[in-house]
Amino acid sequence: MTARSVPPFRADHVGSFLRPVYLLEARDRHARGEIDAAALRAVEDRAIAEVVRFQEDIGLKSVTDGEFRRTYFHLDFLRRLDGVTTDDPKVVTGADGKEHLAPPSILVTGKVRHARDIQRADFEYLASQVSAGHTPKVTIPSPTMLHFRGGRAGIDAVAYPELDPDFYEDVAEAYGQELRSLYDAGCRYVQMDDTNLAYLCDGRMREAAKARGDDPNELPHRYAGFINRVVARKPEGMVLAMHLCRGNFKSTYAAEGNYEPVAEALLSEMNLDAYFMEYDDDRSGDFRPLRFLPAGKIVVLGLVTTKFGALESKDDLKRRIDEAARHAPLEQLALSPQCGFSSTVHGNNVAVEDQRAKLRLVVETAREVWGDA
Repeated sequence: MTARSVPPFRADHVGSFLRPVYLLEARDRHARGEIDAAALRAVEDRAIAEVVRFQEDIGLKSVTDGEFRRTYFHLDFLRRLDGVTTDDPKVVTGADGKEHLAPPSILVTGKVRHARDIQRADFEYLASQVSAGHTPKVTIPSPTMLHFRGGRAGIDAVAYPELDPDFYEDVAEAYGQELRSLYDAGCRYVQMDDTNLAYLCDGRMREAAKARGDDPNELPHRYAGFINRVVARKPEGMVLAMHLCRGNFKSTYAAEGNYEPVAEALLSEMNLDAYFMEYDDDRSGDFRPLRFLPAGKIVVLGLVTTKFGALESKDDLKRRIDEAARHAPLEQLALSPQCGFSSTVHGNNVAVEDQRAKLRLVVETAREVWGDA
């Protein structure tokens, strides 16, 4: 089979990695005011240089900064858009006696504007560390985060009396400006992390959407149009992918359910280049939703779990890839871990050596299935 010269590659990954202890300690010291932002950034630089070598040594062609500069996958980015206000998630004890992450409020309190570069400096440092033959990737939260969490009630009615078109256009333009900033810095591979479409596969989340006045059957199609406004502003030559995440706090998940309720809007209607879809266990359902995948798009199958350290069987991975290929052409498929590793760091289920073994398994399996990683 022909090797892929552009991302996503046959062996790819979502982007975040377990943070080294010295980085966690530095972040704690910065939070206590013991070191300044410049000192923290120097520690982050060291950790990023190390994780770049780690990815390249494993055999991955796609390389990220491990998301080592972030506190949260979405809030650090969204807070830097004018017109967006957020608070932090809170850890609460549920009725089951277990700790759960209560989501933050994400409010649109004014006109959404891209007033400053958000990821450019971070990308430039990453790119300076990446060797020839490897592609640096930037991950950003999906723009749907600005609607789904609060719905109409979370968006200021004075700034946006009507959501369509003004709100969607303003957000898309802000994202487009960020993509152009990254492109000008040399970035050619961006992944948007989206929990919302995965949540709309879950019955409980669908009921919550209804309770705030949204139709969970209509919402995926509306989000497809929203995403396409961003895609229309993407610089030519940039690959834009989406990762559908179901949560990974302390090796647990927030949503479950087959992709069927969102599959057509996701795969057929969105003009994206690629999708990272979690398929690491039964809660993700079967592969039939992949039948909506049009020619020219890639689905990266997240078959290797990041929730537990036990290593998957290579034969089982190949069997599941064969199952997926009954619904989408094999040449339009790739392989990855199902989610990032960093959110498992406090769960004690995955160690650094597990992370390395799982990534090696992904690379080796991809080479055996497709002839190239």
